[in-house]
Amino acid sequence: MNKQDIYHYYQNFLPFFIMPLILFSILIIDVTYIVSITSAQAEDDQNQNMFNAVKSRLVKDGFSTEYIDKIYRDPEISLELKGVSLFFVHSESRLNYEQFLSDSAIQRASNYIKKHEAELANAESIYGVDRTVITAIMLVETRLGTNLGSRNVINVLSTMSSLSDTAHRERLWNFLSKEKRITRNKFDKKADSKSEWAYNELKSLFKYSTREGINPVEIKGSYAGALGISQFMPSNALILAKDGDSDGKIDLFNHADAIHSIANYLKHHGWRPTLNREQAHKVLYRYNHSDPYVETLLKISDRLKG
Repeated sequence: MNKQDIYHYYQNFLPFFIMPLILFSILIIDVTYIVSITSAQAEDDQNQNMFNAVKSRLVKDGFSTEYIDKIYRDPEISLELKGVSLFFVHSESRLNYEQFLSDSAIQRASNYIKKHEAELANAESIYGVDRTVITAIMLVETRLGTNLGSRNVINVLSTMSSLSDTAHRERLWNFLSKEKRITRNKFDKKADSKSEWAYNELKSLFKYSTREGINPVEIKGSYAGALGISQFMPSNALILAKDGDSDGKIDLFNHADAIHSIANYLKHHGWRPTLNREQAHKVLYRYNHSDPYVETLLKISDRLKG
């Protein structure tokens, strides 16, 4: 067979081989597309059903069905097992507070006071809270606003709220490391109390975000659901947070608002310029129920003053 014959052979018969391959490729693409669409739909349905009990309770407590369904339809909504699990292994005594008393940390805090002198002075004059105490809280809570937490607050609080559901509770229990988790009896008791606490915080999150015109799904925070530079829980953000820069909004990710909010929080719980150290300790304990935490704040304040 010469070259011309070979050419005519492939010209006449090659399409019979290529066409099935093309059709098969199209079929594979179609099947892949259908599978991806089905998978996405299944994920959406899972998100819709994951927090059904929580959603029903929210609607019963006055939130509109349309609003709640819209929020929980967001693809960012999911169980936050990793974050919530820290509630059941966390030990305050393990935290290294000495790091906030290093020379470099104190220097950063001192620089922060200089940078935000106007906001701190204004808050100090209104609420009577020393700027060094406000700054100390910011240093320990978020490293002066540089470490705000990366977890979706709504996922943390929704997951915690759902622990009243047996299936979700078992899922969390099985997720916990056997070496680090507490006893089952302690776990169940803590899950009972934390689920109710988290549900009330979840309601406050929706009220706060609605009032301030914020999408609650976009709010990031700690594994405990605390948000902003001041690390307020939503209930405190709703009641005690303040507009520090007079722009008509309360944004705890804004330094002026966070500064004024911390000062107002402390004043609300009894802070006065004339407090002795023991009295100051009691007020600061309301911010975080930890004696090492409070002692660290007071030491930071002392060093900033000195």
